[in-house]
Amino acid sequence: MTIRTILVDDEPLAIQGLQLRLQAFDDVEIVEKCQNGREAIRAIKTHKPDLVFLDIQMPGFDGFSVVQGLMEVEPPLFVFVTAYSDHALKAFEAQAVDYLMKPVDEARLADTLDRVRQRLSEKRGAEEVEKLKEVLAEVAPEAAENLADGGGGDQVAANRFEKLINIKDRGQIFRVDVDTIERIDAAGDYMCIYTGDNTLILRETMKDLEKRLDPRRFQRVHRSTIVNLDLVKEVKPHTNGECFLVLGSGAQVKVSRSYRDVVARFVH
Repeated sequence: MTIRTILVDDEPLAIQGLQLRLQAFDDVEIVEKCQNGREAIRAIKTHKPDLVFLDIQMPGFDGFSVVQGLMEVEPPLFVFVTAYSDHALKAFEAQAVDYLMKPVDEARLADTLDRVRQRLSEKRGAEEVEKLKEVLAEVAPEAAENLADGGGGDQVAANRFEKLINIKDRGQIFRVDVDTIERIDAAGDYMCIYTGDNTLILRETMKDLEKRLDPRRFQRVHRSTIVNLDLVKEVKPHTNGECFLVLGSGAQVKVSRSYRDVVARFVH
């Protein structure tokens, strides 16, 4: 798998330094180098790269303006590169794969590229399944229906959802593995994320957060509560058709009657 890459920085020496470090990675192909944001937007639309290393502070269009200028097209993966650590939060809010400080550390760059490879593999896997569905729909409709029902496509479907969620809380950025999330409680436009040993506050609506989580694992059990079904240890019946789910941490979550069908996966 070749990672088609564009480098963007208004400092030629910075581009040269990053290019030299990237030579150590055989799967990275640099298709264009740009010295400002407007050049970057044109190059990205023309070359449709997999990855862009993007400086943040540039005259005219800065790095964040480049991302905004690509909203109408399918964007590549972005790694922000800058000399200023105070841009880190905004970079993660822009859904960057990573954030590198200048001068770029070689070991840190290797970790970043591992993350890029994982994201690209997930994306390409999903695209291949969609192409297969389109072909099957024409030549073998029954097979296409089976695939749509989950025959062989479960893992790819799961890859469409978030595996890490960036949460700004108490002035810090926490990168939370969704596998560790036990439950989520809504409080207006804020979400309380419980990971068993920690509680974090995320400013996001329940509806938007649900779109980012795999529904086969994360289900509402109450109007304002989402539970990771993989971490349910026990189901305790209650009155009026309600029940409680006992989670790995020992916490108990009430399942309202409106959502009691969720419990069906535990009862045979």
